[in-house]
Amino acid sequence: MSTTSPAAPPSFRGRIGCDARSGHYAVPRRYRLHLSLSCPHCLLIAVTHSLLGLDDVLPLTLLPAVPDEPGGGHGALRPLYEASAHRYPGAATAPVLSDDWTGRIVSTHAPDILRDLTRRFGGDGPELYPPGAEAEIEAVERLCEQGVNEAAQRAGQPDTDDTARDTALGVLLRALDSLERRLTRHEYVLGDEPTAADVRLWVTLVQLDTVHRWHLDAAAVHHVADRPHLWAYARRLAARPAFGRHLDLDGIARRHHAHCRGLEAAGAAVQIVDWAAYAPDRTAVRPG
Repeated sequence: MSTTSPAAPPSFRGRIGCDARSGHYAVPRRYRLHLSLSCPHCLLIAVTHSLLGLDDVLPLTLLPAVPDEPGGGHGALRPLYEASAHRYPGAATAPVLSDDWTGRIVSTHAPDILRDLTRRFGGDGPELYPPGAEAEIEAVERLCEQGVNEAAQRAGQPDTDDTARDTALGVLLRALDSLERRLTRHEYVLGDEPTAADVRLWVTLVQLDTVHRWHLDAAAVHHVADRPHLWAYARRLAARPAFGRHLDLDGIARRHHAHCRGLEAAGAAVQIVDWAAYAPDRTAVRPG
């Protein structure tokens, strides 16, 4: 449940258990996901939700791409936060897994939500956390976060000196080399079947090409793009509805430009993947 500390607002780390004794247990349509597809954590959850075929079991509510509250919060989530922690002092951020029976938040912690979707709701999709693969999945997740996301951010910092920028770019390229080697041997990161590591890597590659690329120079982006198996894999997954239909390219761009104060670099003009070929047309007028 929620915990508090003097220096931070409450955090929500409830888990879905196995049976009624756990309080929160898996019941069709009891819970709801609240996601903004421009957020990489939310995109991870949305893709996992689709791979597992949970549309009829666990409803999903989409939020605007750009938060409308200070601190990155969504006003639509404010009632849930207030119901879960009286006079909640922080931003009402996504992702959120809520309980429709109580009107309160179960969890805002993306890793826990991802694992509970797989282990408690299951569905007919692939086994995303196969037995014995947890440590290797976590290693890929760390590589994506530290070797790709964090390194790309450092390499694109405008106030970073050349030595630090070159060091960060080296970390990024070595991480991509490691992933490229994996994908020369197998269709997916850990073998011949998709796992949670593939969802994480694909979202990381989306972020690298749609967000971090804007702050890298053109030479750096050409080096990043020189991984044929890795980017063919990104395109192959994007072509699958469970992945590509959640791409909100306009939303990602608007969220990035709303929060980023860095300078655009020449790499912004060197797109690696034509993501628009796989993304749905979100500008179309929907009936009703």
